[in-house]
Amino acid sequence: MILPLAGPTAAAKTEDGPELVDLHPAVADMERLVIEGLSRHPRQLPAWFLYDAEGSQLFERICEQPEYSLTRCETKLLQDRAGEMAQALGQGIDKQPVLVEFGAGNLRKVGPLLETLQPAAYVALDISADHLAPACRALQARHPDVPVLGICCDYANIDKLPTHPLLEDRPRIGFYPGSSLGNFDPAQARLLLAHFAELLGQGSRLLIGIDQPQEAARLEAAYDDAAGVSAAFAFNLLRRLNRELAGNFDPAAFRYEARWEPAASRIAMALVSRRNQQVDLAGRSWSFAAGEPLISEYSVKYTPEAFLALAAEAGWRPLGRWSDGGNELSLHLLVHSKLH
Repeated sequence: MILPLAGPTAAAKTEDGPELVDLHPAVADMERLVIEGLSRHPRQLPAWFLYDAEGSQLFERICEQPEYSLTRCETKLLQDRAGEMAQALGQGIDKQPVLVEFGAGNLRKVGPLLETLQPAAYVALDISADHLAPACRALQARHPDVPVLGICCDYANIDKLPTHPLLEDRPRIGFYPGSSLGNFDPAQARLLLAHFAELLGQGSRLLIGIDQPQEAARLEAAYDDAAGVSAAFAFNLLRRLNRELAGNFDPAAFRYEARWEPAASRIAMALVSRRNQQVDLAGRSWSFAAGEPLISEYSVKYTPEAFLALAAEAGWRPLGRWSDGGNELSLHLLVHSKLH
């Protein structure tokens, strides 16, 4: 379990596992973000709201659905090419680096990099404390020679990584798989890439997964699977809001949809109001019109050229790229030019 911590740089070691730091946003911050998100048009909440304990488990099930190939393709690419990636990541670095994974989830993709890179430590950042704690314990058991530190946080909005001996006087390498950058619109994504450089510091490198545009029907099926797991993932957002922020959403009054928006090169996932209705949440009353969407998340798709242009605007330049056989996704290795 995550232990209550005294401050933003405090860490606690669980009885049977690695240290964990809890920097999860406070309820007041969540309320502010909800008010901001529901005041937008269209209404949209931060994607990390989807990832409570139940949501994290549902996302793992999404990754197992036959329509959703991204996780399988990326995992195989990492397994097959980790040696090349590790060599490129460590080239020119005179100390063993710390590997920092953003949005680490179940920590199952990083294994091949830990084996080949042999970092001085591994740091996992994820929003779900309930999910992060057992994942860190399991990873530490599989890789006992690599110290593991878990940080529960909204990685897009922390000012800096916490003070900790594992992070002192070591170069840092970022790892951001899963094409999670697509959850942010391009302007936000550019800011996030610049933010990663600040968190990683001098000499920072970043290995990042990006998936590419595909045929619309295939993408819509991937985000609205036949088993209904993607829909359950979105509806769990309403249950979380009801539970944690005194909401009274009726899930039956909404339907789930995933639509490809070619002009924005993205999938838009939304809970659409079935009727005119009033919802109480975060101390306010909100009116939803029939057919009005609440965006649960976006997933922007980038061609390699479009992604590298975006990364360049944030000060990153390419060092390498590895792609799957079907050219559906790439793992890009970047270096931040402003830090050299």
